[in-house]
Amino acid sequence: MENMEEPLYDIRGLIYVVRNQQVMLDSDLAMLCHVETGRLNEAVKRNIQRFPEKFRFQLTEEEYSNLISQFAISSLNDNEKHGGRRKSPYVFTEQGIAMLSAVLRSDVAIKVSIGIMDTFVEMRKFIGNNTLLLDRINNVEVEQLKFQKDTNERFERIFDYLSEHEEENQKIFFDGQVYDAFVLLIQLIQKAKEKIILIDGYVDINTLNLLAKKRERVAITIYTHNKTKLSGRDVANFNKQYPPLKVEYTKKFHDRFLIIDDNEAYHVGASIKDAGKKCFGVNLIEERSVIEEILRRLKGG
Repeated sequence: MENMEEPLYDIRGLIYVVRNQQVMLDSDLAMLCHVETGRLNEAVKRNIQRFPEKFRFQLTEEEYSNLISQFAISSLNDNEKHGGRRKSPYVFTEQGIAMLSAVLRSDVAIKVSIGIMDTFVEMRKFIGNNTLLLDRINNVEVEQLKFQKDTNERFERIFDYLSEHEEENQKIFFDGQVYDAFVLLIQLIQKAKEKIILIDGYVDINTLNLLAKKRERVAITIYTHNKTKLSGRDVANFNKQYPPLKVEYTKKFHDRFLIIDDNEAYHVGASIKDAGKKCFGVNLIEERSVIEEILRRLKGG
């Protein structure tokens, strides 16, 4: 089984470059730490002397608009699901993320902080040690890719190339591996080029936060129970920014499945909103006939 302690490329979609610094959004950090964004920022305000501007700063409206237009940024966390953010979010630098674990005071926050720190270090090490590889990818795999080490676009395309050359048949996550589970699910979601089908009886706004990391214009269909915690307003808000999303109701399935482009499917041992909270597995379904049977049953066959 592969080692899950190397999340270098998995976290790529959550790190942005703003004011020539690598930063992470407060909402993404809150999701990783399993707290509400408001609670995270309140904890910071109570300890504001620990967070000078070089640790944490608020985006201007222009900076936030630029991020929204360039990247798949979700604003649908628990505090924002009815109408979006009323003001620009805060972002945390590498030093601020390290300090955050001290003020949140939870085991999850500490583990997440360590994982993110490792990712920042590995990204810098990767650039320093693999200049030749970057040039090869630039010339062969990616058209019109500029040699810019300090942009997210560079990381996005390079790590896409690397991830396409690694296939995982099975992953097991144990209690508390929130970070590892979260980044693997994002990696799978970002593999879709046209459509995603999620079969999950228990979805909520946290499910949408994960699905918002998809590529632009990828269509999503969620099959869930009719007693889902996901409201019509949640779906409408999501479709305003990350269309198209459709929700269907079914009681035909007990287990969870994630199907990518009708061609690749995974059996997921827990609702993706609960990734890392309890022990569960993610398994690649290798039999094409099984995938076809799942799709047939979804269509009422």
